[in-house]
Amino acid sequence: MRWPVVTYIAGFLLFVLGLSMLLPVICSALYGGDDLMALLLSAVFTAVSGAIALLACRNVSFDNISQREGMAIVAVGWTVVGLYGALPFYFSGVFPHFVDAFFESVSGFTTTGSSVLTNIEAVPKGLLFWRSLIQWLGGMGIIVLSLAILPFLGVGGMQLYKAEVPSPVPDKLKPRLSETASILWKVSAMIYVMKIVLLLFGGMDLFDALCHTFTTMPTGGFSTRNASVAGFNSTYIDVVIIVFMVLAGINFSLHYQMMRGKPLAFWRDSECRWFLIIVLGLSVVVTFDLYGTVYDSLPEALRYGSFQVVSIITTTGYATADYELWPGLSQVLIFLCMFIGASAGSTGGGMKVVRVMLCLKYCYRELYMLIHPRAVATVKLGGKAVPENVMRSIIGFVAIYIGLFALCSVILAGMGVDFVTAFTSVGSCIGNIGPGFGLVGPSENFALIPQGGKWLLAWCMLLGRLEIYTVIIFLVPEFWRK
Repeated sequence: MRWPVVTYIAGFLLFVLGLSMLLPVICSALYGGDDLMALLLSAVFTAVSGAIALLACRNVSFDNISQREGMAIVAVGWTVVGLYGALPFYFSGVFPHFVDAFFESVSGFTTTGSSVLTNIEAVPKGLLFWRSLIQWLGGMGIIVLSLAILPFLGVGGMQLYKAEVPSPVPDKLKPRLSETASILWKVSAMIYVMKIVLLLFGGMDLFDALCHTFTTMPTGGFSTRNASVAGFNSTYIDVVIIVFMVLAGINFSLHYQMMRGKPLAFWRDSECRWFLIIVLGLSVVVTFDLYGTVYDSLPEALRYGSFQVVSIITTTGYATADYELWPGLSQVLIFLCMFIGASAGSTGGGMKVVRVMLCLKYCYRELYMLIHPRAVATVKLGGKAVPENVMRSIIGFVAIYIGLFALCSVILAGMGVDFVTAFTSVGSCIGNIGPGFGLVGPSENFALIPQGGKWLLAWCMLLGRLEIYTVIIFLVPEFWRK
């Protein structure tokens, strides 16, 4: 393990992060907030820390970055930006304890959207803009963003891409990895512009439109209102956000294919097809469950039911209604959405639709083999056989995911948190969703979680965002052996 390589790239990320802090500095200056000095001090401290790391390791060789080093770079990089991203919140005095600032920062970078802010609308606009910006930076991955620049520094990138991109099998759009990163960001930028224009047309001011666009497409869910999207009380805005949450939950490589003139790209992809069918099916069931029990009109039930389903299954985490007041069937379906998640290759979290699909097919194959023990059966995806090593990785991922979910829930319950809150807060954080049930429901936040629990949940967010393996591998003794 060449730690100077890890330190150099972490330093580069910090330097870029420090420069990005100048954007909320400008925002604070424009709106005359009292957070200007905190943001400026954070920017200088972060950029200087990054520059020191760069200078200290400037002579290191980047030839042949190993998979182990790639995983270390990603895990260390995300942890470091989470720590330094907390500085504006801490220096401004918004949070009296650093753990709260760190929780908010990690929640932003991992696009989880869980918050410990009790009065969002009282926070200065510069900090609110930073809060949204870190979700934009984390959405496609600050590591992937860097891949467009690191090749100019002589740093190879496929190992980083494999460790960071949320997909069982990384899908390179171009032979050169820097071109892949560039395409992903161009596609993302076009969708962002469309979303901003539509929100402005719906009556949002420019600040709110920017912030909600920065947190919708990364499936982050941070809002500038205490009541989240419900604070705007607009059917038009709800519909626009639903559409873009669905787009954000689809593999971004399919957006690229659509823009290249392949209109059936979404439907031809088996995972995307199942994702859309699941979203539509759950929205219909929840709508009819709410109709007549919570809402008197069918359009109203459809508006609120579909919004909550799409928000949770794409792991965005916005809210326009308190689903804890809904019938039991709707609550159970919302809870299941937390585990299904969005598509692989999207910015969403959860276990991913493709993993759920393949696990179900694997289980069916095992039942089939019991009936036909001599048959040769393979698990197929899109008409192609899935290699056994990929299936083994997916089954292992699901097992570890469920195991860590249970373990962390028990630990959090041991800190005095009630059963429902413990289970759903861990499920929400490890799935990068945002709200849960109980004390962390859509009308509440994570402020009442004990400080030790906040450290644990921040770790769960990193686990979910980096696909578990990249973080949990550090606990394996063989990782540290030569």
